Amino acid sequence: MKNYVFCAVSSVALMSASVVVAEPQAEVLHWWTSGGEAKSVAVLQQEFADNGGTWTDMPVAGGGGDAAMSALRARVLAGNAPTAVQLKGPAIQEWYEEGVLADISSVAEAEGWADVLPASIAGHMKCEGTWCAAPVNVHRVDWIWANADVLEVNGIAMPTTWDEFNAAAEKLQAAGIIPLAHGGQAWQDATVFEAVALGLLGPDGFHKAFVELDEATLTSPEMIAVFDQMRTLRGYVDPNFPGRDWNLATAMVMNGEAAFQIMGDWAKGEFLAAGKAPGEDFLCASVPGEGFLYNVDSFAMFDVDGEDNQAGQALLAKLIVGQSFQKVFNLNKGSIPARVDVALDEFDSCAHLSAEDMAASSEGGSLLPSYAHGMALRGAQSGAITDVVTSHFNSDMSSEEAVQQLAAAIANSF
Repeated sequence: MKNYVFCAVSSVALMSASVVVAEPQAEVLHWWTSGGEAKSVAVLQQEFADNGGTWTDMPVAGGGGDAAMSALRARVLAGNAPTAVQLKGPAIQEWYEEGVLADISSVAEAEGWADVLPASIAGHMKCEGTWCAAPVNVHRVDWIWANADVLEVNGIAMPTTWDEFNAAAEKLQAAGIIPLAHGGQAWQDATVFEAVALGLLGPDGFHKAFVELDEATLTSPEMIAVFDQMRTLRGYVDPNFPGRDWNLATAMVMNGEAAFQIMGDWAKGEFLAAGKAPGEDFLCASVPGEGFLYNVDSFAMFDVDGEDNQAGQALLAKLIVGQSFQKVFNLNKGSIPARVDVALDEFDSCAHLSAEDMAASSEGGSLLPSYAHGMALRGAQSGAITDVVTSHFNSDMSSEEAVQQLAAAIANSF
């Protein structure tokens, strides 16, 4: 009898052990720290918790993600990688080539990602055919934001050409208003530069210059004109711009201290977080010219030990591309969903314009990856371009000298 009881108890214990379910855990490294961004990432944290997960937050502010990448490098070298990391573009493939990314194909296939993501965006999420990252959104980079009241009081319409922008800026400057809110950080200089370049080079010229790295285009008269316009824009920013964070520049437009900002639609997230309404308090328009520059935020899962961490990665990947998160997150962030089957009924007029332009650009072949935000080029090449751009913007370097330095810097970056 005693033996029977012992066996029965042992069987129950074994059965209990066999049905133990891993508790999803995720340490998440990201650089979403401003008002609109923090509100957006909180949505994912809450949904993760609602599904039984435990989230450990690792935000790293500054540098458009540069500081976060430095922190990531240190963690990986120490053999202590986070479970999930905000990554994008070629950086995903670079980390994959180092053998440190996890394969999340089982989640992607179970959830049918290939059927709901645009092919161009899905391509960024794959590493040699396997799914290695989960897309969060699609940001448009080439936007101009404006304070509606400032423009109305000064009789200025949203510019549709760079000549119109320059004329508006001169009028605003004469009225004592800062024409262009800008933060003197290298990635912000690059953001403005590529927006100007898209307008003046056109989509084909942009692709040749910043995807193909074609030397003839990089040193062309049209590229000289891009640097000429950058020099003109330098005259429209205030003296206190060096080192300013992008969201503080957005705040300058909100409070009427400045009229315009050239920045991706994460700036809209700041306006919305402050209770501002598009079309009433602020205006949005694409920069002059054709095309659409995209920046896709995504999370890559790093190869980590432990069933709890792996369960956390699977849950996180599923939630990130889920319709619920794609909708709520992008309503807060200012971007549009990466999924094409998410209804936009609750999205604002700027988001609808972005979705319409993305569809038209995709069909017309002018949907282009942002170089400034790590979508078009690997780090060495994009860094080489940005170094020249920011050196030119902060010196008296001529445009002719800038294009020669641009071609040389790229050639030396390989």
